[in-house]
Amino acid sequence: MENALSVIPLGGVEEIGLNMTVLEYGNDMIVIDAGLMFPEEDMLGVDIVIPDFTYLLENKNKIKAIILSHGHEDHTGALPFLLKELPIPVYGTALTLGLVKDKLAEHGLDTIELIPVKPRDTVTLGVFAIEFIRVTHSIVDGVGFGIKTPVGLIVHTGDFKLDPTPVDGNLMDFHKFSEYGEKGTVLLMSDSTNAEKGGFTFSEKEVRRSFEDIFSDAQGRIIIATFASNIHRIQQVIDVATMFGRKIILSGKSIVSNAQIALDLGYLRIPENTWLKLDKLNTLPDSKVVILTTGSQGEPMSVLSRIATDEHKTIKIKENDTVILSAKMIPGNEKSIGRIINHLFRRGANVIYEKVSEIHVSGHASKEELKLMLNMVKPKMFMPIHGEHRHKVYHARLAEKTGISKSNIFIMENGEILEITRDGARKNGKITSGRIFVDGKGVGDVEDMVLRDRKRLAHDGIVIIILSIEKLSGTIVSGPDIITRGFVFEDASQEIINNTKELVYNTIQECDIEIIADQALIQAKIRQVLKKYLRKTLDRKPMIMPIIFEV
Repeated sequence: MENALSVIPLGGVEEIGLNMTVLEYGNDMIVIDAGLMFPEEDMLGVDIVIPDFTYLLENKNKIKAIILSHGHEDHTGALPFLLKELPIPVYGTALTLGLVKDKLAEHGLDTIELIPVKPRDTVTLGVFAIEFIRVTHSIVDGVGFGIKTPVGLIVHTGDFKLDPTPVDGNLMDFHKFSEYGEKGTVLLMSDSTNAEKGGFTFSEKEVRRSFEDIFSDAQGRIIIATFASNIHRIQQVIDVATMFGRKIILSGKSIVSNAQIALDLGYLRIPENTWLKLDKLNTLPDSKVVILTTGSQGEPMSVLSRIATDEHKTIKIKENDTVILSAKMIPGNEKSIGRIINHLFRRGANVIYEKVSEIHVSGHASKEELKLMLNMVKPKMFMPIHGEHRHKVYHARLAEKTGISKSNIFIMENGEILEITRDGARKNGKITSGRIFVDGKGVGDVEDMVLRDRKRLAHDGIVIIILSIEKLSGTIVSGPDIITRGFVFEDASQEIINNTKELVYNTIQECDIEIIADQALIQAKIRQVLKKYLRKTLDRKPMIMPIIFEV
């Protein structure tokens, strides 16, 4: 459609994470965020998930820049993979770019143009004029966007909550959001993560009160696990530790790196001689130690996980240790977190976590705050973002309550195109989109079929049949030998193994020489016979892999 603005979410409107949105008008395109998501339970072996960039690669000459709302991985984690293909400029606030620069350096992307901006700065990219608007969130230096386009004003909130007492004292820019409401906003795109949750989200400073109570009671060492990017939380731990005369030891590559970046940029304040290195741990009395680390989500190789299983070289749990998991349990991680908590309790620690104490508050706006944002911006049209389908539905209902017509509320899917003109808006088709799986150094080489095979192996195991056949006569020269993994314990299931061998032997004996001479045919025949036998005998469906050598 001519003279139309296309708004295209490539991720973040069907899941928590993967946040990425494209704005396109004519020959100009900007990208908002480039996030990842962590794998779901059924994505076996996958390290991270990133959006499908196909549409961006097809339109690479149109893209002016990427603009970033904040430094969390679900908004920046896909950048290295995108920038390897498209080395385009990146705009963001100081801390956001500090974290991004560190991440890009790991991928050898030192030449990418990183352009720092401050709240209330405006940059012009093609037909778009983007103003950066300060928001409060669980990370320092978060912004939303006021975007001037040929069809009117667009507001994108980024991740936010209305924190009246932020740790750094920098309040959300209510005035700017209200100003966009007064000017007349065509479309509001707003964070939906907590749209199910009633009331208001507590201020980050509420966590400090819980920390003070815990610190006053703790006799031994205090070990705190939190997200490495939560600079506000790290600052609060430092402040309370200082108040109680304790020293801080940071353990874990990401938390040390992020703290140093924040310290260098002036976003973290640490009194002199308070931050000590890990090798000083055993020189301090237990009552003077706070260890700040990662692993609040039960990550298998994290510092906290290694401490819990007694595999950490330096940090060993003692009877009087207090361990605090200062983070929300991300859905899907409950079992691994529960396992760590159990290990810590077994080793004598007192473990404090979200279900038993107020040691975490969300960084996302709850219902009343979302309604306040809608009333400030007063958009003609509304598009909920950053959430699963149910979150968007709840957010859409809130928008209706504030007076936005249901016909002007657009619940989108990844890849859908929302076209906006001066006269109105409509959904108009879908572009290539989806999820790309990153497994080790492989990007996109693990597809649904590979995951299906992994699930099958995980559920029923594999049976490998090895034999050698004389090519001309079709006689079995050696084997069949049976190897199983994840199927049965061979020593305890010799009858099944022997029957399987006999079945393979008889199957080959009964086949014509023409079938035996064709490897694909004889392999298919063996699979068919064994599949039927194993399903009937054990009601299992292992992967069956015949390996036939011709001699």
